[in-house]
Amino acid sequence: MEPSFWHERWSKGQTGFHQERVHPNLLEHAAIFLGGGPHRVLVPLCGKSWDLDWLARRGHQVVGVELSELAVKQLHDDHGRVPEVSQEGPFTAYRSPNLTVLVGDVFDLPTHVGVGAFDRVWDRASMVALPPPMRARYVEGIRSVGAGGKLLLNTLTYDPTVMSGPPFSVEPAEVVGSYPGVELLQRVDEVPPPFRARGHQRFEERVWLAPL
Repeated sequence: MEPSFWHERWSKGQTGFHQERVHPNLLEHAAIFLGGGPHRVLVPLCGKSWDLDWLARRGHQVVGVELSELAVKQLHDDHGRVPEVSQEGPFTAYRSPNLTVLVGDVFDLPTHVGVGAFDRVWDRASMVALPPPMRARYVEGIRSVGAGGKLLLNTLTYDPTVMSGPPFSVEPAEVVGSYPGVELLQRVDEVPPPFRARGHQRFEERVWLAPL
């Protein structure tokens, strides 16, 4: 998707994808994903997710990446955080205790932080936010910055003839091909009401754990 698409969504408040709670899949699989911490955790395409504050308050060093500066400002307001703001390479960095949010393009991250900068990556809604032509480059970047660590990944699978996305449908074969050694932790076959209203009859949510 072009950056203008996401900037427009945030400026118009069209953010039905935002949840005012910590993602239940992160809570459910925190022990296996975050055990042995604290960790340096990357949350790409983070929006104003409550997950960032939750992780930071538990002692992890958290870095989010988000295109929309409006979303990042709202994130800090929502959690009473007063950040220090600076320009760091291609990103505007918002820093508060245990949390850095980089405003900019996630595709610039590998050259900014380098290989193996994070030992945990939480992909809560990033892979599904990108159309197929962009995903291979995205995966390459995640595997670089998270080399030697672990990835917790949430994906959706549905009939793409019903809806083109975002969120986009990601087939299990693509996940297996993208992240060698990936393990399926959870699968839920249930069509949420908003998607049922769009005509979906097949809707699968999966949670994966992969070495990077």
